[in-house]
Amino acid sequence: MAFAQVVKSYEETPAGRGRYSPSRIVNVEKEDVIGYPDMELVSTSYVERQNVTIRMQVRRLTRLTNAFSKKAENLKATMDLHFTHYNFVRFHRSIRCTPAIEAGVASSPLTVKDLVDMAA
Repeated sequence: MAFAQVVKSYEETPAGRGRYSPSRIVNVEKEDVIGYPDMELVSTSYVERQNVTIRMQVRRLTRLTNAFSKKAENLKATMDLHFTHYNFVRFHRSIRCTPAIEAGVASSPLTVKDLVDMAA
């Protein structure tokens, strides 16, 4: 197993009223934490793409919304449903199947009916 960390430094700028954009990045440092990762391939792109996908599909994680979980168990159930659907039901055009099939964890995709039956 290999793990690396990317640390971004931002320039200090006054936040100002109504400002939502992040500050400009002035420095990026890559640090190997565990094992021997290929430092040329270390990037935040995959994690950032996953975060956007989750925020777009799970309203509870969207900023400035009234869709939220009052209980931690409800948020956990929502996230479990999202990841199960994303990995076992949703067909991904880039890999032409579900991630579970691609990883060899499943032999065929689940249906939404399967998810409902599993929850009952």
